Amino acid sequence: MGNSVAYPVLRTADPAEAYAKARHLCELLAERYAQVYVGAVALTVADLRRLAGLLPDAIHDYVEGRSDPATGETLYFTLDVATAADTELAAELPLHCAVEELPVGVSDEGFVRAVGAGPASVRWEGHWPDEPEFGSYPSPAYDGVQLVLNSDESQWCRQVTGVHTLYVHVTKHGDPGRAERLAAAIGGAVLGEPEQG
Repeated sequence: MGNSVAYPVLRTADPAEAYAKARHLCELLAERYAQVYVGAVALTVADLRRLAGLLPDAIHDYVEGRSDPATGETLYFTLDVATAADTELAAELPLHCAVEELPVGVSDEGFVRAVGAGPASVRWEGHWPDEPEFGSYPSPAYDGVQLVLNSDESQWCRQVTGVHTLYVHVTKHGDPGRAERLAAAIGGAVLGEPEQG
């Protein structure tokens, strides 16, 4: 979605409610692209193995940068999650796992259910309808819906709160009127200031 403007339109402790409202918003897109972008932070070995089973081609990397104490060179996660011992994996946590497209046979709902206590994100991209009567126009490079689990920030990797937040992304410059109309469509409201998406 490029550097879009993201408006929070729902915060809830219930991930099923957040997912259902996200899917409702996706139905309001004039066009939704096929790709679904997902990412999660695994805080436990069980979380990591569950996510790796669902997303076998995911890229795994450290949440916080690590460097070799002797050389200062950047370290990268290199273990094979499928074959590494639990003790080896535990020493590497937390790890960020991400794919730019869900594998065939894996649903976005399945991903939401697989997320543990760490922060995660599901992004559906597309473009909102043309609404010239409101001065709102589609922005295909920036429009979409984002469900952030266990976080209250659209840049979700570092904040763990146990709250699930739903965002609408509208244009590069923002469109508060469209955000308010979309929030109302799910029985919500814009919650605070827009964020960079």
